[in-house]
Formats: sequence, C-alpha cells, structure tokens
Amino acid sequence: MASVSTPLSLLEKIRSRLGGGGTVPPPPPGGSDTDDEEDGMLRMSFLDHLQELRSRIIKMLLGLLVAFLICLTFCNQVWKVVSDPAVAALTTLGVNPPHLHTMTPMEGFTVIWWWMPVLCSIFVASPWILYQVWAFIAPGLYKRERRYAVPFVLTSAGLFLLGGAFAYFVVFRYALVFLLGIGMGNGIDPVVSVTSYFDLFVNVMLGVSLVFEMPILIFFLTLLRLASPAFLLRHSRYAILAIFIIAAIVTPTPDVFNLMLFAIPMCMLFFVGIFASYLLVLHREGRKFPWRIVGQVALIVLLLLALAVYLATTRFGYELVPHWPFITR
Repeated sequence: MASVSTPLSLLEKIRSRLGGGGTVPPPPPGGSDTDDEEDGMLRMSFLDHLQELRSRIIKMLLGLLVAFLICLTFCNQVWKVVSDPAVAALTTLGVNPPHLHTMTPMEGFTVIWWWMPVLCSIFVASPWILYQVWAFIAPGLYKRERRYAVPFVLTSAGLFLLGGAFAYFVVFRYALVFLLGIGMGNGIDPVVSVTSYFDLFVNVMLGVSLVFEMPILIFFLTLLRLASPAFLLRHSRYAILAIFIIAAIVTPTPDVFNLMLFAIPMCMLFFVGIFASYLLVLHREGRKFPWRIVGQVALIVLLLLALAVYLATTRFGYELVPHWPFITR
C-alpha cells in the first residue's frame, strides 16, 4: 500500500528537483496560549459589524413581536396584576370604590391594549434580547471568555426580572400609599387616571429593573479589563454617592424611607458586582476562592438568624407576615 506523502516531504522533493539541497526546516512548535486565543477571536470588518448589528436588532424585534402577541392574548389577566398595587393602596387609604379612572375615550384602549403588552413583552423577551446582545459582543472576546454566554444570559435576565419583582412588590406599593395619602389629610380625595398611573408604573418598573443589572455591568468592565475590583473598592464612596443620586431621581417619592428602600439594595448589588469581578480575576490568575470556609460562615449566620426569628416568635410575641418587614408584633 503506497504511503501518503506529507506536505513536508512534498516540499523536500520540490527543492531537490530545483537544485536546492538540504532539507526544509521543520515548522515551529505549536503556538502559545495567546496565539490560540487570538485565533479564537473572529476578525470582522466594519461593514461586517454593521450587518451583524442589523441582524441582531431584527432578531430582537422579532422576539419582542412574538412576546407582544402572547401578552396581547392575556391583556385582561395582566391588567389585573398591573392595577393590583393601585387597588391595594386605595383600599389601605379607605377610598371606596378603589378604582382607576379614564379621562378620555381612548385612554383605556391605549394603555390596556397597547402600552401594557409592550411593557410585558420587554420582560417576557428579556432572555432572548440579552442573548442577542451577548451574541453581538461574543466575536470580540477570547474563546475561553465565550463560555460565559449561558451564565450571562441567565444571570442578567434573572436580575432584570428580580428588579421588576422588587419594584412591584416593595418599592411601587409603598410609593403609591405615600403619594396618594399625602394630600388626604387636607380634604383631597385621590382620583387616579389610568394613564398617569401606568406612566408611573413603567418608570418605576423599568428603572429598578435596569438598575439591578449593575453587577453585570461591573463584571463586563472587569472582563474587558476596563476596571478592577481594587479600583472599584478604592472609589466605592463615589459609587455610593452616585447610587443615592440615582435613587433620588428614580424613586417617585421624596421621603427618606423610600429613598433608603431603593438605595440600600443598589449598594448591595454594587458590592455583589465587585465580588463577581473578583472571582473573574481569581480565575484569570489560576487561584481559587475559599468557598468551603465562606459557606461554613454563611451557614452559621443563617442559623443565628433562624434562632433569632424563633426566639422573636416564641418568646417576644412577634409573628411572620407575607409583606415587608416580614415580621411584626
């Protein structure tokens, strides 16, 4: 059976026939890790980037359209969920009947059958939209960094939905009770229009949900080597000041309680993002985080909290309730 000639032997035969003695030097050994990483990066021209961006935007819009059609079929059920904070706030303030009002003939149709499905479709399609964002960024990353695709989509979508839940169940409800009740002591009865209520609902829901993406932003800044955990910790006081300014803008009420209710979780998310970026730096340097020790400490803290709740409910007359602050006398 005839042997198959390798490219190196073919080059030697060509050189011998052309009169060039000697042998062809062997190819250099396999490239370094940096070369492999560079080979893993896709090279795209400016026009290719524009075409890729257009493709991703079209796919985002198609995903939003599908989510919009799904939400449109459940408009009545979804509106009950959206209007429940207003009904609960009006009931708490003693307004009877606790209803929203339409001021123009088209107001109900525009809000319930158009803008509300648009808002819901953004939340429903958020995993798909975030995946398209990652798919657009991924060609500029190293091969090993593309493995973060699934964690990125799951974490960012989870934080976005968690921010919406926090805004719906905590921030928005307390804000409504404060805003609607602030003038009732002066003989003012609240009459809330559907449009004004929904505008406030959208601002709070989207604002809080976007702010909850802070850990993802910090992680990406570290991934792109634009920031480091040490840099973020050194300048954390400026970040906390910026967080309180943003909280003052986004929070719909001027009282300190609602400001702190919004700013404290933002500060916690900022340090969660620093911790995530620290884990990324440890992974780059080939070091491991002491998860076992941290897990043991966290378990001890949880046991102490459980013991405190048990003593509070059995010895001091407190009871657990399904709303903030979840324990009351």
